[in-house]
Amino acid sequence: MSVFNATREITMQAIRYISLLCLTLGLSLSVSLQAEQISIDIDNAIVTEHRTEINGQRVNYKAHTGTQPVWDDNGHPTATLFYTYYQRTDIKDNTKRPLLISFNGGPGSASVWMHIAYTGPKSLVIDDEGFPIQPYGVKANPHSVLDVADIVFVNPVNTGFSRVLPGPDGKMPSREQQQKMFFGVNADIRYLAAWVNTFVNRYERWPSPKFLIGESYGTTRVSGLALALQNNEWMYLNGVILVSPTDIGIERQGPVKAANRLPYFAAAAWYHQALASDLQQKDLYDILPEVENFTLNEYLPALARGNSLADAEKQRIAGLVSRYSGISVQNVLRANLDISTAYFWKELLRDRGQTVGRLDSRYLGLDKSDIGERPDYWAELTSWLHSFTPAINHYLRTELNYKTDIKYNMFGDVRPWDSSNDNTGENLRQAMAQNPYLRVLTQSGYYDGATNYFDAKYNMWQLDPSGKMKDRLSFKGYRSGHMMYLRSEDLKKSNDDLREFILQSLPATGQAAKY
Repeated sequence: MSVFNATREITMQAIRYISLLCLTLGLSLSVSLQAEQISIDIDNAIVTEHRTEINGQRVNYKAHTGTQPVWDDNGHPTATLFYTYYQRTDIKDNTKRPLLISFNGGPGSASVWMHIAYTGPKSLVIDDEGFPIQPYGVKANPHSVLDVADIVFVNPVNTGFSRVLPGPDGKMPSREQQQKMFFGVNADIRYLAAWVNTFVNRYERWPSPKFLIGESYGTTRVSGLALALQNNEWMYLNGVILVSPTDIGIERQGPVKAANRLPYFAAAAWYHQALASDLQQKDLYDILPEVENFTLNEYLPALARGNSLADAEKQRIAGLVSRYSGISVQNVLRANLDISTAYFWKELLRDRGQTVGRLDSRYLGLDKSDIGERPDYWAELTSWLHSFTPAINHYLRTELNYKTDIKYNMFGDVRPWDSSNDNTGENLRQAMAQNPYLRVLTQSGYYDGATNYFDAKYNMWQLDPSGKMKDRLSFKGYRSGHMMYLRSEDLKKSNDDLREFILQSLPATGQAAKY
């Protein structure tokens, strides 16, 4: 029982005794007991010391868990952001040691996913394919990149324990005011850039090489932050990592949007053995180049032709789309060659009475009815919340000793979100052009149907259409979904790829940032 609850119980017992006495004496009593309002500390940190083993090497580190404010132009705190900062302590000089600044997405998602499942010193207790098992919790992550970089996991406003604060008048800002301050593509980037500046100042990390990593909507966030940090905070980066990226403001509508889905369809159908036997006998890595070639050279032009496409050619294209997607020729034709992702998730295994997941199509769901155009729910998301929610709450409060009654928001209220003027892809290109040190790595899972891997490749191709910087852009794919690191084999592979990228993005001694 908490001190507050214990005190309240004693007080209530006293009130009941006094009430009984007053009743006996014929007196009246009026008592009001009000609980203290739950609030988060605006500016604090709890420091704990730990030891782990990464790649066979012992690593000692500190975990700084706490909150740091966001201020307005008048120096008044407008919000406080919850963060966890892992700092290796057996390094004498951190001026050359990289700092990895980590964001998840949503928008409205806490930084829980990559924190306790990907790059951090702890990983989620799940099976080898990423499914929940009990008892819930975390274990040592032998693949963490903490051996080569310190890491800070940042929770934007209303995620995790991060919260909006009252104004100078003691009143909470209106929803409209909150949106202008926090809840939009550009507002988000603006306040987070200032927050990162404060963090780097406090922890004396200005000399360090710096990297941003974002997952899902976090890729929009870090793409915009790359330029905002350079132009507004005068902070230059060495690398940006895009994990399962969004469109980052790069247009892909109409035929391009439709065609780009097919390689993902092929991967998901192959995983569920829903393709023709000759394709199933091949390895995934042998099939995908074939499908990508068809997509770019035949499927995309056919979609662009629309009703001018000859009937015989339309039939031929439909046959190949069916072959690579696992959807019947009849239904491909009914859809005018354009299969929506929602329909694919419902249709692929309809005959088996199952649906496939959106963010990771390895996961299976059960709908109330087998008819319909889309699944009832996202099987992968319910599975992830099943295992992540108890794990992060227990880990923060017990192992990191961060005690609070504030609810940890896995997903926070950030709607309506202002998505206008999203120029984050162009911002990232401009940041790269201005900074010869800056490199970009994209990581995608082949079974991700929400931010599919071929869209991620398309982003990379369109980010620098001149090709002058393409040697600083790289792509890595994995046999898993949106959170590729949930699969044990890919947890190691994705961290190894990230570690290699970080080390290769560090300039040689004396190497100047110039063209």
